Amino acid sequence: MSHILIVEDEPVIRGALRKLLERHDHSVTEAESVEQAREKGLSQCDLIISDLRLPGEPGTALIEQARPVPVLIMTSYASLRSAVDAMRQGAVDYIPKPFDHDEMLLAVERVLKEGRISRGNQVLRRDLERTYPVRSMIGECDAMRELKHRISRVGPTHTPVLILGEAGTGKELTARALHEHSERAGAPLVTVHCAALPKALQLQELFGDEAHAGRIEEADGGTLFLDEVGELTPEAQSRLLTLLEQGEIHRQESLATRRVDVRVIASSQTELPARVSDGRFRDDLYYRLNVMELELPPLRERDEDVEELARALLARSCEKMHRGELYFTEEALSAMRRYAWPGNVRELENVIERAVILTEEDGIGPAQLGLNPNRTPQRQSRASLDPSEDLSLEDYFTRFVMENQDNMTETELAQKLGISRKSLWERRQRLGIQRPKRGARR
Repeated sequence: MSHILIVEDEPVIRGALRKLLERHDHSVTEAESVEQAREKGLSQCDLIISDLRLPGEPGTALIEQARPVPVLIMTSYASLRSAVDAMRQGAVDYIPKPFDHDEMLLAVERVLKEGRISRGNQVLRRDLERTYPVRSMIGECDAMRELKHRISRVGPTHTPVLILGEAGTGKELTARALHEHSERAGAPLVTVHCAALPKALQLQELFGDEAHAGRIEEADGGTLFLDEVGELTPEAQSRLLTLLEQGEIHRQESLATRRVDVRVIASSQTELPARVSDGRFRDDLYYRLNVMELELPPLRERDEDVEELARALLARSCEKMHRGELYFTEEALSAMRRYAWPGNVRELENVIERAVILTEEDGIGPAQLGLNPNRTPQRQSRASLDPSEDLSLEDYFTRFVMENQDNMTETELAQKLGISRKSLWERRQRLGIQRPKRGARR
């Protein structure tokens, strides 16, 4: 049985609504004003139904005072303006008076159902976070243990975070773990891939215009993840700094400021300090973003995690493709341990998905994985890695792309390299390999 508080100064309306709700098995308490409603105990209710215009304070005053109890607003002044104002202040719904009985009951049941689901999700989330604080992140090597520890510490705060790591190491997954471990977990997580945004459209996409809200406003109350933040234009950087310092933005072609409550998480696979030094990135913005820095280890430095990751990704791919349970042969596991994984976890995921498609047996062997040990340096111990290994990988990537891009599409190139199209694009940009114009392709 749900407990509903009715706040209405008209006795006839209050009595009629009480009878309607009690006939549908709800427990009801009545109040004539906001002050009297507070005396009844707001936190004891599952829902508050309040008239907008009351003696003393308006019914919308209960929205903030009763949180997290939902407040449904009624008013005889059935105008769009009053409805919009009530919803902006946080009302869960708006019902004009005289209310239709069926419409009222539907609204009440919907709000109560959403409340039960939300409370259940919160309990489940708390239980999961106690047991698996960063449950979506697989790996127990020292670097991953430290990363999970830091996420557990900084996640519940409002502190900006800068995530560093090579392409495919899981920067977006880390941002999601930070969001889910915060008080904002029930609000939106909005991801913006800055490198994929045309320079001319960055301001409109992020900050919106007169007709449309931007991605920042979409994230209001939640988290904004800026992937490859170093690719923002100087003007976008300036406006982002204003957001971080003042909590305000203004849309394109508008002088009016809008307040937004957004936590900013940014990522980069490049050296931002180098961009600061040569003037491509604002130093004040860099220090604002880099309050907490999380560095993701490349897969080649996570020897002990490769097998666990591979098995988890195999189970996910089998479920996605409606395949029965598959397994890796010992030869396949050995090949994965020796491989250098230049595309990191993203490449591992792509290789396994391809293997699930190709295999006709229950066991996946080296042939289905298609890992060529001569294509990239074989896996070495962490102590023996040196910068020449990264140079060899870049040389191979450059040579392969230059030799094949006239005869292959971007999708085909990415598949052959075992990486995603996004990763292929990112590497082209980093290494300065331009795509041939369509007219130049054979």
